[in-house]
Amino acid sequence: MSSSAQPVTEILSRDFWKLPLAERMAAFIPWREESAFHPLEFVHPFTGESEIFHAVIRHAEVLEISKRAEEFCSGQGAVSIADMPPEFRDYFGSFINMDDPRHTRQRTIVSRSFTPKRLEQVIDSVNTISTEVIDAFCEKGEADLVDVLSQPLPLLVICDMMGIPRSEFKTVLDATNVILGSGDPEFLGDADPGDAVIQSGMRLITLMNELAEQRKKNPTDDLTSKLVNAEVGEDMLAPNEIGPFFILLAVAGNDTTRNAISHGVNLLCQNPDQLALLRSDLDRYMTGAVEEIIRLASPVTFMRRTLTRDATLSGYDFKTGEKVVMFYGAANRDPRVFDDPEKMDITRDPNPHCGFGGPGPHFCLGANLARREVAVVLRHLLTRLPDLEVTGPAVPLDAELAPPLVGGIKRLPVRFSPTARVAA
Repeated sequence: MSSSAQPVTEILSRDFWKLPLAERMAAFIPWREESAFHPLEFVHPFTGESEIFHAVIRHAEVLEISKRAEEFCSGQGAVSIADMPPEFRDYFGSFINMDDPRHTRQRTIVSRSFTPKRLEQVIDSVNTISTEVIDAFCEKGEADLVDVLSQPLPLLVICDMMGIPRSEFKTVLDATNVILGSGDPEFLGDADPGDAVIQSGMRLITLMNELAEQRKKNPTDDLTSKLVNAEVGEDMLAPNEIGPFFILLAVAGNDTTRNAISHGVNLLCQNPDQLALLRSDLDRYMTGAVEEIIRLASPVTFMRRTLTRDATLSGYDFKTGEKVVMFYGAANRDPRVFDDPEKMDITRDPNPHCGFGGPGPHFCLGANLARREVAVVLRHLLTRLPDLEVTGPAVPLDAELAPPLVGGIKRLPVRFSPTARVAA
């Protein structure tokens, strides 16, 4: 256990998460060498009381906690650092905030729609939307990449998957920005953070419930129809489960992919040798590039687990009810696992990162879709805008509620030689 935990408290600071990615990750280096676990005191935002959690920042321990889901559970309190009321927890987390048997039931229902055939249909959509989105700015020569590409594209893909009309896109975008904005004033305005999150969630729930009712009466080929119209003998999501699942998909699935794209472009431009290598043979190096981007960026900052019983891990004795918070970015740069871990290497093999969570029942259901989506977007971008370059620092999320669940980039200025649109 850490004997000098004070410096580690920086990760609870709003200013810490506004630092460039490389500086934040460098700060973890001495903490990771000192101990696998660091006890941190935080003030619960709802109760105002001081509590303790254990920051987990080494790779082996993150993997072990992920595997031992019966001891290190998700359904007690939340996967956020602070406990949330049960109704709030189910509302915004869907099955990532659940343990078995509820977790397995919902995940099994949803996973039926993530078949290889369905995945290929979504990738076709990603290709179409990538062309559409790049067409909208390719003639300008400069842009904020987040605004024109990283932000709209993944959410358009998800809305198309669910069958949500384009007319509702801004409603979904604004709501997801608030929910995962961690109190950023740019997304909140003058609103109270708690009230704004609840209201945004209600807007998404209402939108999804209305769509579900339509699809029950008139099924189509979208994911919503699949979830509310089961085959004979199949279970399906209950009416009160549809909305929370959409929030999970629209928030987690959208924002993680969005930031993988933004961080990926920024990382490649910061490492011109790796960008040149990737451009030299997209087919050969794209898979490795995506994995390395996920490792270095680790868009999901953390997940919490709670001890269901006394347990020992790496020589440390945990007590029932204690909280452990896995910091994936720190684990993904653990030198015990990765050679020269701060360096970007798109040929890294093996690359056993935990950017989609550790092994176990809560491994990201959409990992394969996210990988394919990032690869398709990067291919379109590097092919159509071959001289694209970042022209200024990435502007990170200004997270009042630090650390943020997703390490977001709000703006990323780029320039490129203007090119013609390709779609009619």
